[in-house]
Amino acid sequence: MLLIECPYCGQRDETEFNCGGESHIQRPGLDSTDSTWADYLFYRGNPAGITFERWCHGFGCGRWFNVARCTVSHKIHAVYAMTDPRPDI
Repeated sequence: MLLIECPYCGQRDETEFNCGGESHIQRPGLDSTDSTWADYLFYRGNPAGITFERWCHGFGCGRWFNVARCTVSHKIHAVYAMTDPRPDI
């Protein structure tokens, strides 16, 4: 079981959270091609290693935050606010 450190409530069980997918994705401009929009809407990275994700503490404070997590070991390297920049890991 994964324990996630909510920046607002402290450490909680993963069953209290919902993963919102990959974070730090840049929305394309309105003048972008259909191919660019398809990549933005439907394709995400799935690395074997550190990934940056959005999480919501759905059964707690209900707030969103970012998590840097290794997809191989499930080790959480950083938890930071949605407004903070992506950390160097």
